[in-house]
Amino acid sequence: MSGLVRSVWHEPRPPDAPRRVWRDWALVVVLVPLAVLEGVLRPDLPWRVFSVVVTAGLTPALLWRRTRPLEALAVCFVTTSLVPVALHGAMLDMYSLAYLLILPYALVRWGSGREIVIGLAVMLAGAGLSVLVEHAAPADAIGPFAVVLSTTTLGGAFRYRSRARARELDQVKLLEREQLARELHDTVAHHVSAMAIRAQAGLATAAARPDAATDALRVIEAEAARALDEMRAMVRILRRDEPADLTPGRHIADIEGLAAPGGPDHPSVGVEISGDLGGLSPSVEAAVYRIAQEAVTNALRHARHATRVAVHVTGDGPSVCLRVSDDGDGGSARPAGPAGYGIVGMAERADLLGGTCVAGPDPGRGWTVTAVLPRNGVAT
Repeated sequence: MSGLVRSVWHEPRPPDAPRRVWRDWALVVVLVPLAVLEGVLRPDLPWRVFSVVVTAGLTPALLWRRTRPLEALAVCFVTTSLVPVALHGAMLDMYSLAYLLILPYALVRWGSGREIVIGLAVMLAGAGLSVLVEHAAPADAIGPFAVVLSTTTLGGAFRYRSRARARELDQVKLLEREQLARELHDTVAHHVSAMAIRAQAGLATAAARPDAATDALRVIEAEAARALDEMRAMVRILRRDEPADLTPGRHIADIEGLAAPGGPDHPSVGVEISGDLGGLSPSVEAAVYRIAQEAVTNALRHARHATRVAVHVTGDGPSVCLRVSDDGDGGSARPAGPAGYGIVGMAERADLLGGTCVAGPDPGRGWTVTAVLPRNGVAT
């Protein structure tokens, strides 16, 4: 039990809490007139002017509910708990105060474990004080406690869901890094094999043809430089020490194998490869193929009523561009964010090689994935 308490107490805040946006300001702007309107429409409200002022005055605390959840909750709940004491038992009977339920949710969703424990203690103390001042029966306090418990439970559920998704996204990125590292391993093995063969040839012909040994050294130097570059990239990418998969890597030409004729239940897949695609890094070729394969798979799976999927690969200057688009009407149905795991994997692979990959709906209908990678595959 003590271990559980310590674990909750040291729980950090969720990362990347959203800052204030226009919707937060709009919420405050709407709540203030509502409080005033309620005061006008309820002439029998006790301490009407004072209640309206307190209710409207506490609404700006909502602006800090994500960045400073404990402070926002403490200010509001302490204020509303002390008002009955100051008014000799009169309660703030404003319906507009329902917005205070947002604060317990925000505390559990965005606060640290220490803030959650302190905030819950503040709420319980405030609720207990209100019950004592109002001389309410225990049964009358069950309803408010149940409502607050529901909001905090909802905040905890969303917090857990966000954390679970973050772990799944991290796992997808890790798998992409491992796969790319394995492909880089194949490339390094190829360079080292070429160096060994040239060295053997140079030794065999050194006595009869000294120039051949010099040429072999030049080739070995070039292959060694390429191998070192690939090894540096692999060290940056590889995160876990696991046996490498020595299956051959994919190439740009393999993308043509994704082409398929259309049928009554699935669209056709067309592939077009153009431009200067010579001299690409093997890791870039493999990445272009993997991204194209994933994009085509997603299109066949999610593009409703699509008749064609077009794959274009173009070599242009220092980069290679891949574009996969479909003409389905499921573009608006496929959420742009949070991104699916396939999109996350494609973007991670492109980013590891110093490139970019974006996916989103086209104007009108259809969906497009666009990836741009440097020719030499510089890992970042």
